Amino acid sequence: MSKQQPAWRKAPTAKDYDGALNFLSLLARAKDARRIVNALRRAATVEHAAKDLLRASGLPLLPRDEPHVDDDLQKIRKGKALPPVLLVRGELARATPLTVADGYHRICAICYFDENAPVPCRIVGG
Repeated sequence: MSKQQPAWRKAPTAKDYDGALNFLSLLARAKDARRIVNALRRAATVEHAAKDLLRASGLPLLPRDEPHVDDDLQKIRKGKALPPVLLVRGELARATPLTVADGYHRICAICYFDENAPVPCRIVGG
């Protein structure tokens, strides 16, 4: 019997975009952060394997018992739909990694559930 795949919402929520804006405002000027978030709102949703998102970002896999990761794992087990993650594409020529604007904990939770599972995401260039 195959493992049930996580449920996903079709689109991020306003809270996800707000979180992305707050985070990106720490990395870029406010107007640039707003431009990126507006582009994320218009971007198509695509899928990438959880393990690839983590590798491309250069971020560590958070512990399974980290509270937000654990909350997302519980949602997955209960069949609750998670929103797509929001990403800013890295730049290979400059060794700039993928930026996870919103959804880092979801990516980690999916890695524990099934690292090969496709993760819906919206991705834009920096």
